[in-house]
Amino acid sequence: MTPFRRLDLFCRVVDNYGDIGICWRLAKQLVREHGLAVTLFVDDLVSFRRICPQVDTAAERQQVDGITVRHWRGQDGVYSKDEVADIVIEFFAVDLPPGYIDAMAQCQPRPVWFNLEGLTAEEWVEGCHRLPSLQPRSMMKHFFFPGFTDKTGGLLREAGLEQERLQFDTPAFLRTLGLTDAEIASTKISLFCYPHAPVSALFEVWQNSAQPITCLVPEGVAADAVRAFLGDAGRVATQGALTVRVLPFVPQPDYDKLLWACDLNFVRGEDSFVRAQWAGKPFIWHIYPQDENLHHKKLRAFLQRYAGELPGLAEFALRWNGAPVRGEADNWAAYWTALAAETGAATARAAAWQQQMLSHGDLASNLLAFAATLR
Repeated sequence: MTPFRRLDLFCRVVDNYGDIGICWRLAKQLVREHGLAVTLFVDDLVSFRRICPQVDTAAERQQVDGITVRHWRGQDGVYSKDEVADIVIEFFAVDLPPGYIDAMAQCQPRPVWFNLEGLTAEEWVEGCHRLPSLQPRSMMKHFFFPGFTDKTGGLLREAGLEQERLQFDTPAFLRTLGLTDAEIASTKISLFCYPHAPVSALFEVWQNSAQPITCLVPEGVAADAVRAFLGDAGRVATQGALTVRVLPFVPQPDYDKLLWACDLNFVRGEDSFVRAQWAGKPFIWHIYPQDENLHHKKLRAFLQRYAGELPGLAEFALRWNGAPVRGEADNWAAYWTALAAETGAATARAAAWQQQMLSHGDLASNLLAFAATLR
């Protein structure tokens, strides 16, 4: 049992669903598995509602799934020390409200204060994980990094997730999404990407595939390419070997099931990237773009760990993200052929990688274990 009773988590939504997706999963796990009273401060309730339909976008404070959700409108506000939790987490270096920091300084003992950082496979993370940072008024903040090795905090994962996946009925779930028997028997691909992904070029390749392909796209994703493909057909259309089916934007638990049900998953940002790894299926990651193409460095660091024996997957992922590869013009037919040729090896690698990540424990438990050493 954790020695802590309350935890406050501060989230600003930058990557539409990724930031709030991570924070919401973490908040739920801390309540359900560790018995903490969690308050989630979030600035964008509209994006939050897309992944959690119970959220009331007009409410300043509400209870959702046993979690107190507060609409975080800015850096103003006065807080009392009684409002401060035992553990305070700022997600991805957000600035806490000055009034909240003032209240933290009045607490005895001081709350355990974390900056929960973004996920990266770069080696420097191991040296920065758990590092302290002295703050004004002699308060201490610690950096906590998720990651892919036992020298990091691991990845976010609920205790029962793998058992649920192993018991999952793929055909039954796909029928609830409206798929026909022919679509269920085809190669199934989920597509979640940023708007600048070269989706139209890939659709053209898939139309000429020797095997039927069904692409499942959450509503609003790759909107221009999907609209051009569907024409006046509504939410589903077939051209050549490719069927594109638009799905309603699903709540988090159903998104996990979508990943489990597909043969290949295109994911984006951080939240769906992690869920794809727990799905144990091959995936292509569309990383959140950063200035000066710093995201390409992060992408290469991950591919070096994950795809060393999968050159087709590595090149496809780099091209999908616009990273330079030998200065050649794009040839999506060739990239897809190379990726498809690695299907067996990529499937085996996904399963082995999942087991490797399981051995590092889960992020929430690792964070609380470290927090206990700071009291």
